[in-house]
Formats: sequence, C-alpha cells, structure tokens
Amino acid sequence: MSDNKKIKVVVVGGGIGRSHLEGYQKLPDLFEIVAICDIDQSKAQEVVETFKLPRYYLDFNEVCQLEDLDVIDLCTPPHLHFSQIKQALAAGKNVICEKPLVGSLREVDEVIQAEAASNGKRVMPIFQYRFGHGLQKLKLLVDGGLTGRAYLATIETAWRRRADYYAVPWRGKWQTELGGALLTHAIHSHDILNYILGPAKSVFARTATRVNPVEVEDCAAISVELTDGSLATLSVTLGSSKELTRHHFCFEGLSAESNKRPYNNSGDPWEFVGDTPELEARIQEVLGEFEPLPEGFAGQFYRYYYALKNGEELPVTLADARRALEFITAFYYSVETGRPVELPIGKEHSKYNGWLP
Repeated sequence: MSDNKKIKVVVVGGGIGRSHLEGYQKLPDLFEIVAICDIDQSKAQEVVETFKLPRYYLDFNEVCQLEDLDVIDLCTPPHLHFSQIKQALAAGKNVICEKPLVGSLREVDEVIQAEAASNGKRVMPIFQYRFGHGLQKLKLLVDGGLTGRAYLATIETAWRRRADYYAVPWRGKWQTELGGALLTHAIHSHDILNYILGPAKSVFARTATRVNPVEVEDCAAISVELTDGSLATLSVTLGSSKELTRHHFCFEGLSAESNKRPYNNSGDPWEFVGDTPELEARIQEVLGEFEPLPEGFAGQFYRYYYALKNGEELPVTLADARRALEFITAFYYSVETGRPVELPIGKEHSKYNGWLP
C-alpha cells in the first residue's frame, strides 16, 4: 500500500453500520466509503443521504463483485456473518466483521483457515471498546510492569432493553441472534477482561430470562478463574433502569476503576490508585507520557489502516475473536450442565460445533 492510498470500503448493513460510517468519516485521509449495502432500499437511501455517500447496493453478491474495493465491512445480523465472511474472502476482499464474529468455534476455525488460504486477505473482528483512552492507559501500566499480579476483577453490564428493542424480527431468537445478553450485549465488556488479564481457565455461569419474553437470556451471573490464577465476577442484566458499565481491576501494585458510562466506559476518566506512594508517583509519571490515539470505531479503524499498510498484526485478530467465542461457549455449556467448565475448548468438545440449545 502506498503512503497516500486510501482504503476503499463498502459497509454492509445500515444499523450498527452507521456507527462504523461515523468512525470512518473521522479518518477522511485514510478511508474512502464507496457505498452502503442494505436489503432495505429506504434505509439504504436514507444512509446515503445522511452520510453523503456515492451510492447504495441492495445485493451483497453485487458488492462482492466490485473490482475497485479493498474492504467489505459486515454489520449484518449475526447468523449471516459466517457465510458472508467466506464469500467476501473468496471474492478477494479484506473483511471487517461485527460481533459476534460467527456462531461456533468450528466456524471461527474455518474462518481462520479461509483467511490463511485467501492470498493475503485478512479478517478483522470488531472490538472497538479496547481503544478507549482509559483502558489504553491501564494496558500501558500492565505492559510496563507496574500492576504486578492480578487479584480480582469485577465487571458489571447493566443495560435497559424493552419490547421496542425486540421488535426487530431477528433479535431475541437463538437461530438469528445466536444468544442473548452474554453474546450480544456484554461480549465487549468480557473481551476487555481477556484483553487485560488473558485467557480464562474455568467458568461457572447462571442465566435467566426475567426482563423480556424472549428465547434467550437477559440476566447472567458468572464466576471466572483466569489462567494467571486471578478471579473475576461478571454480572449482566438488560433490566436496569439506570444503565451502566463498570470495570474494576485489583492488582498487587494498583487498583483501576472505569467510569460507569454504559456505552463508552473504556474512555476517560479511569481512576488508578497505587498501593504505595512510590508506585503512585511512578504511575503518574507513566500516565503523563500517554499518547492518545483515536478511540472507539475510529480508533480501531485507525490502527487497522496502519496494520494493513505496514503488514503488521491487526489491532483485533481472529485469535481474539476465538477467545471471546470460547468464553461464550463455556458460559452456555455451564448453564446447560450446571457445572464449572474448563478451558480451552477443543474440537472434541460437544459444543465445538455450536452453543445453541
């Protein structure tokens, strides 16, 4: 990729795709939005007018046939992701895909294989919350060795969803949404746990459907043991009148707590408290050197541009998506069996081909 070449993108799906478009439009020197694609013509026309795009498509097959196109960005319902990723790769396009990437560990392993066979094309899952300035400061402290051993993390995802949310036909159903609050809503919060502390060793999960008359869960309580020996508790509900998301990490050398904004709690401000005056001084010194990059979708796309340009590891990888889906698989298997579940989960596991009940 030359220094001045913009990456040409088509966004597929005019729902969460709008947030992707906002992210790209914050980086006009890096990306060119070729079009939006949506099966709903009125929605596609409205998105074109709102974002001043060149055109729209109604047929995903037509998008895959475009020649002057670098990236297909999938913002479609979850049950479509697997087939669309494979089709886009086969058409010689790079792929960005919303969460959940696919619907099973088998499918994510097949995507990994398809990417490897795609003549250099790459797949990037979306985990945009990783790039909030508050969380990036914690990552800086972890990577710099200031935190010491992890002790305990607590994560709360307390959001509000009512009947209007589930009026969208594919939501709230196992076959189309592929899961409930754990998969669709809290997956970002739980990815942050893996991003900071690494993979899990075992989980025990309980879920309930108490807020809405849907097929999938809307409340959950989970206990996690990480491979580093630290512990975590994860709570999720879609029935909270006051919405919040909160992360609290307790380490040997410091404690870190996020703000409680429900949809961008990885951004500033985060509170960092050193265990000694010496550690506190060192923490403030390191944070004073923090260099902020774009956040959210723009933050992930900014890093993606330079990763493609320089042939480097993508800011979110298929291995990251696999870890998130392994977490999901373990959660649902624990609920089904009523027992703790050990990770990793391999091809021999009964839920390798999917967690759906």
